[in-house]
Amino acid sequence: MSAPILEIKQVYKLFGGLAANSDVSFQMEEGMILGLIGPNGAGKTTLFNCITGYYPPTRGEVLFQGKRLNGLEPDQVCKLGMARTWQKVRPLAKMTVLDNVMVGALCRTGSLKVARDIALEQLHVVKLEHKNGFLAGGLPIGERKKLEVARVLATKPTLLLLDEVMGGLNPAESDEIIQLILDLKKRGLTQMVIEHDMKAIMRISDRIVVLNSGAKLAEGLPQEIVSNKDVITAYLGDALE
Repeated sequence: MSAPILEIKQVYKLFGGLAANSDVSFQMEEGMILGLIGPNGAGKTTLFNCITGYYPPTRGEVLFQGKRLNGLEPDQVCKLGMARTWQKVRPLAKMTVLDNVMVGALCRTGSLKVARDIALEQLHVVKLEHKNGFLAGGLPIGERKKLEVARVLATKPTLLLLDEVMGGLNPAESDEIIQLILDLKKRGLTQMVIEHDMKAIMRISDRIVVLNSGAKLAEGLPQEIVSNKDVITAYLGDALE
């Protein structure tokens, strides 16, 4: 059996006396999609920040492809092959769609021509190539979300972390993102997805980790999670009754 691509080992993140994450441990296998769910304030985005170098864990370890990430900066983590999106999309509004994605590609190359080729390839993947010359600030929210994914894909990650990439989208736009996530899986890309839409999480996830009050409440297959009484009490409630 191959080694996990990502290992989270007893990670704590304290802000003053408050534990945003407390003794969180799990691992991911290459090629899988792992759903990360929990109520608002459960510590999901904080954990993303600890994994990708934006926050140093107070205690515990993050291992990516066997390498300890503690102490590395986000750009160093990105160059190792791990990249993330943000809940609030942040396009470079006065630059074109193509130039936005080229910014991500320049993580991998110093050549503008190579960066342009990478960017065009990723815009094709997210079906935004027809908007190449548009200013990013003029895109509607659904296309901004796709642009964010394209920019991250241009960094050539082996592990992609998506933070509420369907947030604020209508059902048709959400379906497009779900299909994109599944297409990326077929291409071999490992993904961790924070999402509140349980129907979406059930469709895309191989396994699900549930956080509550900063700690891991449960982990298992999607069907195990939706029938877990502790999860239903803490998070899912009447939605699954």
